[in-house]
Amino acid sequence: MSRRSVRYTTSPLLASKTPVWRSKFIVAAIALGFVVLAARAAYVQVIGNAFFQRQGEVRYARNLELPANRGRILDRNGLLLASSVVAPSIWAIPEDVERDDPEVRAKLKQVAKLLEMPQKDFDKKLQDEDKTFVWIKRQVDLPIAQQIAALNIKGIYQRREYKREYPEGESAAHVVGFTNVEDNGQEGIELFFDKQLSGKAGTRRVIKDRLGRVVEGVGETVPPTDGKDIQLSIDSKVQFFAYQKLRDAVTANKAKAGSVVVLDAVTGEVLALANYPSYVPDKRQNLSGEQLRNRALTDSFEPGSTMKPITVAAALEAGRITPQSVIDTSPGRMSMGGFTISDTHNYGALTVEGVIQKSSNIGALKISARMSPQEMWDVYTQLGYGHKPQLEFPGAVTGRLRPWKSWKPVEQATMAYGYGLSASLLQMAHSYTALAHDGEVLPLTILKNNQPAVGVKVFSPQTAAAVRKMLQMAAGPGGTGPLAQTIGYSVGGKSGTAHKQVGKGYASNKYRAWFTGMAPIGKPRIIVAVMVDEPSAGKYFGGLVAAPVFSEVVQQTLRMMNVAPDLAVKPLVVTTGVEESF
Repeated sequence: MSRRSVRYTTSPLLASKTPVWRSKFIVAAIALGFVVLAARAAYVQVIGNAFFQRQGEVRYARNLELPANRGRILDRNGLLLASSVVAPSIWAIPEDVERDDPEVRAKLKQVAKLLEMPQKDFDKKLQDEDKTFVWIKRQVDLPIAQQIAALNIKGIYQRREYKREYPEGESAAHVVGFTNVEDNGQEGIELFFDKQLSGKAGTRRVIKDRLGRVVEGVGETVPPTDGKDIQLSIDSKVQFFAYQKLRDAVTANKAKAGSVVVLDAVTGEVLALANYPSYVPDKRQNLSGEQLRNRALTDSFEPGSTMKPITVAAALEAGRITPQSVIDTSPGRMSMGGFTISDTHNYGALTVEGVIQKSSNIGALKISARMSPQEMWDVYTQLGYGHKPQLEFPGAVTGRLRPWKSWKPVEQATMAYGYGLSASLLQMAHSYTALAHDGEVLPLTILKNNQPAVGVKVFSPQTAAAVRKMLQMAAGPGGTGPLAQTIGYSVGGKSGTAHKQVGKGYASNKYRAWFTGMAPIGKPRIIVAVMVDEPSAGKYFGGLVAAPVFSEVVQQTLRMMNVAPDLAVKPLVVTTGVEESF
C-alpha cells in the first residue's frame, strides 16, 4: 500500500497569511499579564503586607482573654463575706455534635441531667447546626463540670470562668450585694468598689483551629492583675445576730419589713447594716424588689419622736432652756394652723428631762418655739438631715428638709417631734453620734478604720451628756422604752412611732416603729437604730416592737467587742404597758 505523503506547505490553513500585529499583540498581552501578576505579588508581599497579614490573623489568630480573679470582700476580722471560685461555663458547636449517634444521645441526656436543665431546653440549644458557638450554661460548679468533661462528647466544650460565693448568705446580702454572670458588680459593695475588685484581665495571643482549640501561642502573654481585697468595718458576727433578731421581730409582729443599723460611737464605723426581707446573693431566682431593697439606706420616713432629743439638744446649746426648766403641757393638746397636736395623756408640768422621758409632743413644740426656724435648721443640717450620707455605698437617699425660710409656725412645731421632714434609718443613727461622742457628729465609714474619728462639733460635751441622761430616763422605768434595758449595760435611747404617709395624708392603721439609742450611756461605745415597718400583730409602738430588738443587739454586740459591763448583772423587771405620743 503506497504511503501518501502530506505536504504541510500545501495546507490551506497554514498557507494563509497571518498579520504580524496579531502575533505581537498576543505576546504583548502575555507579557502584560506577567507584569500585572508581578506587580500584585509585590503589592501583597511588600506594600500591602501589613493589611494582608492582619486579614490572615483574623482568620486564625485570637486574643485569648485571661480573666483576673476578683478581689475578696472581708469583714473587720478578716472573715470572708465574698470570694471567687472556679466555675467553668459549658458551650457547644452544634454542627459538631453527633446527635444521630445513640451513644452520644445517651451522653447528652446525662449532660442535661447534670446541668438540671429540662431536656427540651437543652435540645433546643443544639438544634441550629449553622451555629458555631452557643452557650449551654454559664458558671457551673466545678464537680459538675468535671463529670461533663469525663463524658468526652465531641462538640461540647468548657471555658474557665469564676463565680462569686457569699458565705454569710442572706444576713449580709444588702451589704456585699452581688455580681452578674460577667462578674460585674450590681449591688452593694460589689457595685461601689467594682473597679478595685475587678482588677484587669490579661491577654494571650494564640492560633486556634476551627474547633476553638489552641494550636500555638504567638506573641507576648500579658498576665492578669487580680482585683484588690476590700476589708469592711462590718463585723460578720454582729451582722448575723442583728439580722437574726430583726427577722424574728418582723415575723413575730407580722410586719412588712425591718432594718437595723449598728455604729461604732468612737470610730464612726458601720458594724452592722441588716434588712429583712433579704435574699441569698448567689441564688437569686425569683428575686423581688421587696427583697432587694436596702431599706436602711434607701427608705426615708418621718423620724417621729426620735427627733425630740435633737430638738432639746439644740435648745440647750442655744441657752433657751436647762434640763430642769419646767414646760407646761396642759391640757395635753394644742391647736395650730388648723391642726390639733396632742399627747397620749395630760402630763401637766414637766421638766425638760420629763418631756423626753414621757415623749411629750406639746413639750417638744413649746421648746422649739423658743428658737428661730434658722437655729433649728442649722442644727438639723449639721447633723446630716437633708444631705446624702457620705458613705462608701450606693443608693443612700438624701431625705427631705425644707429651707427654714419657708417654714410655717405649725411646721416648726411638728418638726420638733419628727413630722414634716424625712430621713433614712442610717441618717437617724448618724445624727445620734453627736450625742454619743460629746457633741461631735462623726463621719461614717463602711471600711475598717480602728482609729478614733475626728468629728464636727455641733453641741458642747455638757449638752451631749445632759441629753444622754434624758435618753437613759426614756429607756428606764417611767419612760417609753423600758424594754430596751439590757443586763449588765446601761442604755439610753428614744422610741418613735409614726403613721405611714399615704399620698398626701396618713394611714390611720399603718405605722412605722423604731428605737434609736446608745450604750453604755456614760461613755457610749455603740449606737443602734431599729425600724419595724407596719407591725400588725396588735402592737405598734416603738417601745414595744423595736426596743426589744435594740436590747438584744446591744447586749450581744458589746460582749463581742469585749466591753466591760458597767452595771451589776441582775435580772431586770420592766413593764410592757408602753405608750408614747406620736
